[in-house]
Amino acid sequence: MKIMEIEGNRELHGTIRISGAKNATVALIPAAILTDEEVTICNVPEITDTDALCDILNELNVDVKRASESIIINPQNMKNVEIAERYSKKLRASYYFMGALLGKYKKAVMYFPGGCSIGARPIDLHLKGFEALGATVTNKKNKYIVEAEELHGANIYLDIASVGATINIMLAAVKAKGTTIIDNAAKEPEIVNVATFLNNMGAKISGAGTSTIKIEGVEVLHKCFHEVIPDRIEAGTYIIIGALCGKNLKIDNIIPEHIDSLLSKLEEIGVDLEIGKDYVLVSKGENYKPTNIKTLVYPGFPTDLQQPFSVLLTQCNGKSKVTETIWENRFMHVPYLKDLGADITVKNQTATIIGPTELTASSVVATDLRAGAAMVAAGLLATGKTVITNVEHILRGYESIIEKLTNVGAKIDIKEI
Repeated sequence: MKIMEIEGNRELHGTIRISGAKNATVALIPAAILTDEEVTICNVPEITDTDALCDILNELNVDVKRASESIIINPQNMKNVEIAERYSKKLRASYYFMGALLGKYKKAVMYFPGGCSIGARPIDLHLKGFEALGATVTNKKNKYIVEAEELHGANIYLDIASVGATINIMLAAVKAKGTTIIDNAAKEPEIVNVATFLNNMGAKISGAGTSTIKIEGVEVLHKCFHEVIPDRIEAGTYIIIGALCGKNLKIDNIIPEHIDSLLSKLEEIGVDLEIGKDYVLVSKGENYKPTNIKTLVYPGFPTDLQQPFSVLLTQCNGKSKVTETIWENRFMHVPYLKDLGADITVKNQTATIIGPTELTASSVVATDLRAGAAMVAAGLLATGKTVITNVEHILRGYESIIEKLTNVGAKIDIKEI
């Protein structure tokens, strides 16, 4: 088991370069199998979710080569075999292979995906989308068999603007006969990045980034070169850390427009920010004002930044509120923040935070990926040595987190126990 140790209350300065987006990468890798030709994806983060997806590619007999920040995928000798539970349970995004395999072979067999335990995460919208395209879905003891004689275009309305369902339906529909329309589609930048990748391979997708996506089916997809966009959640996490303990901390290689909702809240509470074309310079301020946030689908405040942001709210003067509307178990970090000294109460999916409070080191748990990021942020601020367990969650989504923070002055390490 790995633990993370952080000696807190140190000033951070220098530059942190943001890696490729996890939430785009985990869809781009399965999307690559839709062609029989070699594709190259660059700016790929070295995280354990990438490793897990490459394990699935190997299981499918896909040739994979990895270099610094890039991956070359050649599905020429691919075999459509059942994706075993030991692979699918490692990350929720394994379900993108369902849409890609269905789109390519008209059949996919895999077990229900895993991931962080942040609430009920059914894939009903994905399956309904597949059925609308002409597939039948059979569930046998947590194993899904999705198959079709032929896939055809359809008009699909999503009851919820789900990122996963939007992408998975795109993957299944790109080679279907006719035109598919996805209404109430999710608008996240990662969806645009995946659509661009598919179009680079020869797909005909329009409207990505809006609530209506149109997909005209094509017969063949070909090789391409593609770059993953910067990770907006990683960027937001480090900017929040800078607001807690930074001095001219530069968060580089970002797209500021992708985190507008966060930056506006930071400016509202009084964080010292300089926003450039592809960077943010952030310093810890004094007398932060309290505020209220409510998580919403993009372009609203991201649920993935709610937990790290709640750490910052412990340093604001007065009462702040955080309302979570996306996942019901997104407050599992709160008991550990309270162990560090935070004044937080949770009722009916709303956390009330009274600040400012001094945080003192303790032993805490990373209950999920973004809760782990919150624990890192709190540990960097707290006085003393904070010990975080279950750090495997953190390593799923933050490339080289130890090196990046050490390089700007943090005293942080991972140890095997």
